[in-house]
Amino acid sequence: MNIKPLYDRVVLAAEDAKSKTASGIMLPEMAQEKSQVGTVVAVGTGIDLDGNKSEIQVKLGDKVLYSKFAGVEIKIEDKNYIVVRQTDILAILGGES
Repeated sequence: MNIKPLYDRVVLAAEDAKSKTASGIMLPEMAQEKSQVGTVVAVGTGIDLDGNKSEIQVKLGDKVLYSKFAGVEIKIEDKNYIVVRQTDILAILGGES
């Protein structure tokens, strides 16, 4: 994948929606809820806000939780990605405290 996000944008490899419930029931595609978890695959350089540099808070490989209606979904080489603003990322999952 060759994509370089600009400014405060982050590219995430989106996790696939769950196709089966915890009890093993298969869900039809229309009933599957879109995942809000992704892995960071590219980051921008940050952005100047009122003369202050806003640094990117996530790094490559971080697993993150992002807002449900955030970003732009794209498909490159049969893989789903989502491009979000850094402010649409809610949390880093499984990171150090």
